[in-house]
Parts: sequence; C-alpha cells; structure tokens
Amino acid sequence: MALVIVLSGLFVYLRLASDLNESIDKGLRLRAGDVAALIAQADSGLSEGSSERLTEAKENFAQVLTPRGRVFDATSGASEPALVPVDLDRALIAPTFFDQRVSAIEGEARLFGRAVEAQDRRLVVVVGISTDDRNRALDGLIRAFAVGGPLAVLLASGIGYVVASLGLSPIEAMRRRAQGITLRSGGERLPLPAARDEVHRLGETLNSMLARLETSFERERRFVADASHELRTPIAILKAELEVALRDGRYDSSTRAALISAIEEADRLTRLAADLLDIARAGEGRLAIKPECVDVARLLESCRERFATRAKELRRTLTVEAPSGLTAELDPLRLQQAINNLVDNALRHGQGDVLIRAQASSDALEISVSDQGPGFPRDFAPQAFERFTRADPARTRGGSGLGLAIVSAIVQAHGGEAEVGQDGSSAATIRLRLPPMCAASRRS
Repeated sequence: MALVIVLSGLFVYLRLASDLNESIDKGLRLRAGDVAALIAQADSGLSEGSSERLTEAKENFAQVLTPRGRVFDATSGASEPALVPVDLDRALIAPTFFDQRVSAIEGEARLFGRAVEAQDRRLVVVVGISTDDRNRALDGLIRAFAVGGPLAVLLASGIGYVVASLGLSPIEAMRRRAQGITLRSGGERLPLPAARDEVHRLGETLNSMLARLETSFERERRFVADASHELRTPIAILKAELEVALRDGRYDSSTRAALISAIEEADRLTRLAADLLDIARAGEGRLAIKPECVDVARLLESCRERFATRAKELRRTLTVEAPSGLTAELDPLRLQQAINNLVDNALRHGQGDVLIRAQASSDALEISVSDQGPGFPRDFAPQAFERFTRADPARTRGGSGLGLAIVSAIVQAHGGEAEVGQDGSSAATIRLRLPPMCAASRRS
C-alpha cells in the first residue's frame, strides 16, 4: 500500500508539474505574440502605459533585444539583458524556453525568446514570468502527501486487516475444528461458511476426505477385530494339541525342544490376538471397564506375585511401594492387565530391580513402574504409546509393539493418562495418572 501511494503521489506530482509548465509556456507564447505585435508599431514602445497589461510588477517582464544583446525596448524594471549571448543565438535560430534568474523578477523565472522582424530589422522578443507560484503549489502537494500518505497507509492497513480477518475467519474456524478431530470421534466435520466460494468448496472437499478416512479406518478396525477373534479358537486348539503331544514324552531332546518352542509361539499368538482385540475395542470406544473401590496396595501386590518366579529366575528384585489403605475407583482386571504389561516390559527389556510404586495427590492417583535400565531413546518417548512401535526397530521377537498401546487405552478408559518419565539418571519409568481415590478413602 505504501508503494502504491508513493507511485500515485509521484504520478500526481509529475502530472501537476507538467500541467503548470504547459500553462506557463502557453501564456509566455501568447505574451510574446502580443509584444511582437506591439513593437511592430513604430510609434509605440513596451514602456508606454498601453503595455501595462503585458506585465505585473515583480512577476512578469518583457524585453526586445538586438542580435548583439543590447536592450532595444523593455518594460519598466527590465533594463538589463535577460539573455546571455549563447542563449540569444539559440533564440535567433528557433523559439526557445529558458529557466534562470533575471534581475527583473525575484526568484526563479521561466523565459521565452523568439526572433521577430519589426521596424525594418531583426529583433529578439524575450518575455518572462516568475515560477514562485508553481513551486509553491508543488511544495504544498509534497507536504500534503507527506502528511496524508502515512495516514492513508495506516487507514488502508487497518481496513485491509479487518477485511482480511473477516475473509479468513471461516478458515480459522475450520482450523480450530480440525485441530480437535480424531478418527476415534467419528462423524465430526469441518464447519462450512455460508458463502458458496472457494473456502466453502475446500471445506466440502476436506469433509469428503474425512468421511473416506473414517470409512477406511472403520473397515480396518473391523477387520482387525474379526481376525483377532477368529484366530483365538484355532490357536487355542493348536496349543492344546502341542501340549498333548509334549506330554506323550516319546521324543528325543531336539523334538521336545521344538514342541516347547512351538507352545511358546502359540502363547505369543494368543496374547497377540487378545491384544489386537483389545486395541480394536478401544478404537471403537467399547473398551468396557467396571470400576469399583479397589485396594491399590493389594492389587499391586498381586501383580508382583504373578511375576515373582520369573524375576527370581532372572535374579532381579520386584518391589511394591504403596501406602496401606489407599483405594481408588478402578477396574481391577483392566488395571492388572496394564500393570502386568509394564512389569513384563521391564523384565523383558529393562535391567536391574523393578519398582512398582503408588502414591496419591489431591487430584489424582499416580502408579509408576520403573527399572534400572538405560531408559527409552529420546526420539521414542513421544510415540511410545502408539500401536506397533518399538524402541528397537531391529527387534523382531519378544513383543508385538502393542503392550504400551493397551496400557494407554486402559488408562484413557479410566479417564487418566500415561506418560514416559525418568526417575533419576538411569531409571526407565512409565507413569499412570488415574482419577482420584474412592470417596470412602478420601473421608478417612
């Protein structure tokens, strides 16, 4: 806008200057013609009273010069030659305009000289006018632009900002709505402006894309749920048959080891199918929980007992720290599943002793599982609870990448959140923040 105003001001300035110069030049030509007609009369001169209409004191003058530069005739106050010899020669050749200072006019003047034949000789008529009025008009225009230009820029910028804000408000509304849309909350769409313009068509296109994504996501989710559900029965039958074959005992050591390995893989497939079903249900918002007032210390102790034998085999200590009498509104089976997943990860991938700790604050119950391993890689923490993500991408056995995703789904079903934390300089920790304690526990 500033550039437009500057260019517009320059155009107006140059146009006004051109018009003023053109008006001055036209007036000088007319006056030169009047002077030429006047001196053609031998009995009259420029200094006579009849020539007063040709000049105004201190603003205009007229002279008649000989080819040698001598003043032949002049208005009052113009006794000195207005043209130097070089300019006089130019005026003798062709009518010419000059800008210079002369003694007959205060300030700068615009002169016009032309040759005439009068009184049986060749003479040069020179007329001039002060350019002070023109200069004052141009200076006033510059001052007006200097004051009005910045104000116009500010005003135009303010109006442009308001208009742009109004024009972009539908896009901002779409952006705010898009920020909260997830595939889990199906049916949400972007708001469309009333105007049938490009923004409206963009919103329709994006809403169509969201509908296609929801359809694809729902189809994939149903497939995962159906597949995991259908896999559970054949895997259970396969595991049972392998266990029957193993109990027969009439195998050599290598065959027996192969059967044991096959049973372990069947267990892994069973857990994977169950995990996939839980994830599918969580994605549909159907991860059912049955909250009840639970003794947190007792629940954590049952988790410790489940992994006590395994921890002993690994020569690692599994410890529970929880205040007695601490209760919370939780689904004990689902929360045990989440804690078991965390302890299993700590024993499988961590190092050193494993600590299960529970503590209550004014607004939440916090349960953490930590080990003495090096912790998670820095770039893994933001995606730790996403499905099928692993801290070690090269690892192909020992997990499906769903454990932490299930933990997050269970905690979210309780209205809490899970996060990766650090306890000390070398402890890997997962924290679960759950709703406040039972009302009875709070009263006590």
